[in-house]
Amino acid sequence: MKQEYVYRAFERFWHWMQAALIVFLGVTGFEIHGSIRFFGFEQAVTYHNVAAVSFLVLIVFAVFWHLTTGEWRQYVPTWKNLKAQAQYYVFGIFRNAPHPTRKTVLSKLNPLQKLVYAGLKVLVIPIMVVSGLLYMFYRYPQRNQVLSLNIGSLEVIAVLHTIGAFLLVTFFIAHIYLVTTGRTVTSNLRAMITGYEELEGDPDDNKAPRVSHEPALSK
Repeated sequence: MKQEYVYRAFERFWHWMQAALIVFLGVTGFEIHGSIRFFGFEQAVTYHNVAAVSFLVLIVFAVFWHLTTGEWRQYVPTWKNLKAQAQYYVFGIFRNAPHPTRKTVLSKLNPLQKLVYAGLKVLVIPIMVVSGLLYMFYRYPQRNQVLSLNIGSLEVIAVLHTIGAFLLVTFFIAHIYLVTTGRTVTSNLRAMITGYEELEGDPDDNKAPRVSHEPALSK
């Protein structure tokens, strides 16, 4: 094993800010939905809107960072070892089986993680953002009048937003569990705090240089 700098400073900042904002949006959103009581309805609406705008700003910076650093390639799905990875999480991990993929700085995510994260980034979160903006601005003030978007009913938008929220909650719970499945219970968490993680080195790195005992060929 060797210590590697896997997660850069902005990557860690973005990860923790995103987690905090999603949790806060979930709490205030479910209170607006009437599922829980914590801040009070009016305060929950205000806090939810502020957190939503903050989340949009974070998304803009994150998209810019991923594009300029090339880190977006980490999320490109692949079918290679996908079945083996799924079997590992369902059965192998409980039998102390070896991990089917090797984590590196250039490939931080296993095939199943790539597929799930890509789905979140191109499907779930865009749905949440678009439906949330429609919710916020379907009626908006314009000088001395209030204009409305050409939307017959917000029911479909509300259902999509709620489904997206439950998908994020499901992902969050699964993510918390999978954090504990590293080399130790806290190794993945520690890596996302410090940026450093112990990764399996290339077996060839530990091999002694080969010495040839063959006689030199004469001219």
